[in-house]
Amino acid sequence: MRILVVHQVPYRKMPYHLGLDHDRHEVTYIGHPDRMADLPEGLRCRRLELASGEDLVAGVIARTSPDDGFEHVLALSEFGILQAWHIRRHLGLDGPSRERIERVRDKVSMKAALAESGIRHPRFVAEPGPGEPLPWTGRTVIKPRQGASSEGVTVHATAAEALTAYRELADRREHQLEEYIDGAILHADGLVGDGALVDLAVSRYVNKPVDYLGGAPLGSHQVADPRGDYRDFAERVVKALEIESGCLHLEFFETDDGELVFLEVANRMGGAGVVNAHLRHSGIHLPSHEIAIRLGLERPEAAEPTGRYHGWLAVPGHHLGPGTVGSVGVPEELREHPCVDALFTLAPGKPLPDHVTYHEWLVPVFIEASHSDPAQLEAFLRQCARDIAVSPAPAGE
Repeated sequence: MRILVVHQVPYRKMPYHLGLDHDRHEVTYIGHPDRMADLPEGLRCRRLELASGEDLVAGVIARTSPDDGFEHVLALSEFGILQAWHIRRHLGLDGPSRERIERVRDKVSMKAALAESGIRHPRFVAEPGPGEPLPWTGRTVIKPRQGASSEGVTVHATAAEALTAYRELADRREHQLEEYIDGAILHADGLVGDGALVDLAVSRYVNKPVDYLGGAPLGSHQVADPRGDYRDFAERVVKALEIESGCLHLEFFETDDGELVFLEVANRMGGAGVVNAHLRHSGIHLPSHEIAIRLGLERPEAAEPTGRYHGWLAVPGHHLGPGTVGSVGVPEELREHPCVDALFTLAPGKPLPDHVTYHEWLVPVFIEASHSDPAQLEAFLRQCARDIAVSPAPAGE
């Protein structure tokens, strides 16, 4: 099989060799220099490097041809899904329609597609008319129609304040307004094959993703689903949005009275510690299984689950820079806690991240943790979020 891989996710997060036999198949990787540099040296493959800053789709089209004989295009990042649609058209390959891709990329399209499904979602307005109020009055969220990691998301005390802020945006057509929902935020991660959910684990966030932008730690821990309510909700979303294959990363609210409310969905694997937590809890390595599903190959054999609930916590540093790490304060009782599976820290003097990231090798502190009781795991992660402190080095050091 001849496969073109659009390489955008760091290889340590997307180790293609675990799900793709490079000796059996002809694999070509294409990407920008920073990504191509992290491909293992001994990996049997063809490598096509784009110029730094070069438009990815234009670069791929310039370096490939329908005559190359590619049978599949793999593009597994948040942004690569739509780019792959253009590349497949260029190569004459079948794949999901642009409309179907938009339903898992564009936050307006995905909620609009749920209108007749009975699945509750926040009320939203894509383009408010001049002088028109929003159909709600309370707290309101402005967010980009596309994107990840909560970048560009702002929360406003009233709908009127949000409208004022929205109309001041230079790129307001790329944003939407959405009513604020009170409740815990959960994420469901798994796999879809032939339009059906074939694997799922559900986690509850520690703090909220939007607060991570301002410097609050963010984590999550897996939870039990004894009645199958979360799985049923995820299955309804998959069906309503016609998600056919690949990874599922679904975020939703659970209100104080137990109602589940759709937030957003992505047809790719979750970031931060999701993949490792999922692997240990279920035995399923999401990237490897997604590759198999998308290429029509036999899925890898599952590993042995730990029998525990798993989670993670990232302590950010992007809000402290530019500069370097001054100190990282992780209390000894947390370092030695029985929940800790792995602890990653940036040493003093190391550069602070210059962008929003959840990668364990870039943030000042990253913890992987587990426990047989999800409540105990949550308590530990919340203590970490409260008690771990990071400070930048003084200017000039």
